[in-house]
Amino acid sequence: MRQRKDSRLVRAALFAYALAVNRLSVFRRKFRLRNTFYPRILLPFACFLAWSSASWSASPQQNAPEPAPKVSRVEPPNWWVGLTPEVMLLLSGHDLEATRVSCNLPTLRVSRTQATAGGNYLFVWLKIGADTRPGTAVCRITAPKGTTSFELPLAARLPTLGKFQGLSQDDVIYLIMPDRFANGDPTNDDPAEAPGSHDRAKPRAYHGGDLRGIQNHLPYLKELGVTTLWLTPIVKNGAAQNYHGYGAVDLYTVDPHLGSLKDYQDLVAAAHKAGMKIFFDAVPNHVGPRHPWVLNPPLPDWFHGTLQHHLDSYSPLKDTFYGKPGGQTIANDPFEALIDPHATAAMKQNLTEGWLFGVLPDMNTENRAVEEYLLQNSIWWAEVSGLDGYRADTFPYVGRKFWAYWHAGLRRIYPNLTTIGEVFHADPSVTSFFVGGVRRYDGIDSGLSTVFDFPMFFTVRDVLLRNAPAGRIADVLRHDSLYPRPDFLVPFFANHDVARFASAEGSSATKLKLAFGLTLTLRGIPEIYYGDEIGMPGGGDPDNRRDFPGGWLGDSNDAFTKSGRMRDQQEIFSYAQELLRIRREHSALRGGQLWHLSSDETAYVFLRESEEERVAMAFNNADRARELRIPLNGTPIQKAADVTVLLGAAKAELAGSELRVSMPPQSLAIFLMN
Repeated sequence: MRQRKDSRLVRAALFAYALAVNRLSVFRRKFRLRNTFYPRILLPFACFLAWSSASWSASPQQNAPEPAPKVSRVEPPNWWVGLTPEVMLLLSGHDLEATRVSCNLPTLRVSRTQATAGGNYLFVWLKIGADTRPGTAVCRITAPKGTTSFELPLAARLPTLGKFQGLSQDDVIYLIMPDRFANGDPTNDDPAEAPGSHDRAKPRAYHGGDLRGIQNHLPYLKELGVTTLWLTPIVKNGAAQNYHGYGAVDLYTVDPHLGSLKDYQDLVAAAHKAGMKIFFDAVPNHVGPRHPWVLNPPLPDWFHGTLQHHLDSYSPLKDTFYGKPGGQTIANDPFEALIDPHATAAMKQNLTEGWLFGVLPDMNTENRAVEEYLLQNSIWWAEVSGLDGYRADTFPYVGRKFWAYWHAGLRRIYPNLTTIGEVFHADPSVTSFFVGGVRRYDGIDSGLSTVFDFPMFFTVRDVLLRNAPAGRIADVLRHDSLYPRPDFLVPFFANHDVARFASAEGSSATKLKLAFGLTLTLRGIPEIYYGDEIGMPGGGDPDNRRDFPGGWLGDSNDAFTKSGRMRDQQEIFSYAQELLRIRREHSALRGGQLWHLSSDETAYVFLRESEEERVAMAFNNADRARELRIPLNGTPIQKAADVTVLLGAAKAELAGSELRVSMPPQSLAIFLMN
């Protein structure tokens, strides 16, 4: 068993960062292996990379001509007139120690430059006059070893109508891992720059899903009833096992396995035409270990630490520090110190400056150039595509000042853009701390629109899979006052980092239906993980990221069509689809106030109230039928005259000042209270 765990860590250190990840096993192992494993693996690997870099860059020195300056890359690759008054360009190449930079357009002015890394990089701050017209700027660099030039296309902004929409309470999010959803273009399965990376038989290899495959199946998603697509990162990754997208080597390029920039633009446009929205997965915390910056950073402090010398991301505090029993499995990331006004800087440093899992290079977001680079990158993706919002990966691991700066910069241009933060923690007092709209003890408003409701995620799974008291749902909800907008929380019961609900111990088709029922009727904007609507199985990462059946030519089971679904798949699909239809047709389920009506060990009854209607939900988790007697005096439905069943096999009647409900075992019912 120990050998298997160690081998899994070795794979992680060799950058699978399919570490998006099996978090629980990583945290179980961290204290036992952290002091012995990383020096043993990373130091030899660092030496190998350094030797490789020296070998690749070595060239005969005798009689070699003096190299002329050269620009090999410009980031961002283009910009827009009227978007921002200034843009910071990062030029890559060699011998770029500029003494002067000037551009051919009189409305452009270079305010300052900074050559770094021995001339391998040149920062250029370019002011764009208000009267600048669209075109291509040609800028000339004068350096000690000669001159060179680069181009910067400047485009007119396209109409913004129907773009940058953000979320509303009418929305339902559908999480897709593009490589595992559908293959719409087999020609990009094995790109020239990544030979041998495609193999559907290997769970950590690329499987061929792409952006065109998602676009081809928008009608399926529309039929299901979801409104918003969150795609895991689409930027170019560097390792053959980085199908998940979280090991970036180029933040301005679509990964060639997934298609092209035009494919992404076409997908966004097609989704908007279908009345759907697109969310981009932003990862400012880190890049992949194979990013060129790791061996040759633009600035000495571009990262927190170096490949050879850096912190890991594990909190130095033991579980017992905040009174938790020691020696137990850690079910969430340890963010308590980050919200604690009494915690010292040393107690927080690993979390915000450590390389994630000791492997993924941590961006120094306190550096102003890094801060500006990452903001501009997010502006560029929004402007170039018209996307509607960002999912912010590993949110607490990034300094809060950066998030405030990033959000302010985005909102100046896109005021309606929604951002959703990943705060992997079960305690609402922790998750709520990171939401924007209020200044916390550090004086900072993060600007974040909302967070995924991890406390409800852990609770729903505990209740349904481990028979925890149903009243724990009410306990999570009583903390909603901690959030500025609890109605914008994102409840969910599965994502790409945890085992599939259908394969979890204690699960069943009935339990999966209950998970859908609760998630789609509680307050907030729900999220569904691709494939759960057909009961897809799967254990921990990467088994929880199987290919969607029917997304590849030759698949024996095409779950994208009713005729192609197996009976058990269709049963779950129809149930989820019906729930989504009811939610869509009833305003109370989308944005109505939530009221507790009854709660105990095995049942929870609640009400959603809008100006137009009142809808009650009754949930019975017991393995036996229950007769519920719910007093209505002092509730918003004390004057209800009639009850109509919208979903479920339960029977309900009004008897005086009571609502009497006969609940079948393990069931959920929805009632319209007239």
